[in-house]
Amino acid sequence: MVGTMTKPKVLILRTAGTNCDMETAQAFRLAGGEPERVHINRFIQGDVKLADFAILAIPGGFSYGDDIASGKVLANELRYKLYEQIRVFSASGKPVIGICNGFQVLVKSGLLPGFETIDQELQATLSFNDSAKFEDRWVYLAHDARRTTHDKCLWTKGIKKIIHLPVAHGEGKFIPKGEEVLDQLKKNGQIVMQYVDERGKTAGYPCNPNGSIENIAGICNPAGNVFGLMPHPERHVTKYNHPQWTRKKLPEEGDGLAIFRNAVNYVLSEK
Repeated sequence: MVGTMTKPKVLILRTAGTNCDMETAQAFRLAGGEPERVHINRFIQGDVKLADFAILAIPGGFSYGDDIASGKVLANELRYKLYEQIRVFSASGKPVIGICNGFQVLVKSGLLPGFETIDQELQATLSFNDSAKFEDRWVYLAHDARRTTHDKCLWTKGIKKIIHLPVAHGEGKFIPKGEEVLDQLKKNGQIVMQYVDERGKTAGYPCNPNGSIENIAGICNPAGNVFGLMPHPERHVTKYNHPQWTRKKLPEEGDGLAIFRNAVNYVLSEK
């Protein structure tokens, strides 16, 4: 068991509209981390330093009401107000995760795909679902459905081949800037999670709830420490989170917990 004094400090970044911060904190707590929910204004004002934490998590929700576009305002705050702290933190290899709205923030701030530095032109976006409606359901995900990655993402090492997580978003369609960006994602092994059917085969709607190019549900940066995904691993950390836990013989641990534990263990192994 991880001792209290050795638990990695996890920053759960929140702002107006964030609504998954408590669930994300609990996921890290169950995984052996020491989460702290901190409002972004405390970083902008200089009261708190990102360097004091071992892991950064940007949780789901509707930051700033998703004005302009989902995650765009928070992304701009990271990009233009906290640039140096974010750059140093991610470049040092510390684990960073963005879930749903957090994934949108990572992409629209330039932290993902991470080909260039954060101040370069954005290489991808997350846009409106093809269904033109809010998609709220459970989906199947495959870690490297097409066997093209090299398991470089520290967040997903050793997880099950197919996992079951819920989605809840209106703008989850991953769109790379062009074929060159998509090819680079494939070449680098940055496509971490893809939407699949129960058998693990890539499929269209409703298995792919938003129409993402190549069924992409989550990507990492080239170094593998920054990870973004649209589905919510924090909403399936025990079997009791699953809607069919009374009908199926599910393991006590939910499919999402291993993702958080990987980051905690990685930090502990680096000490």
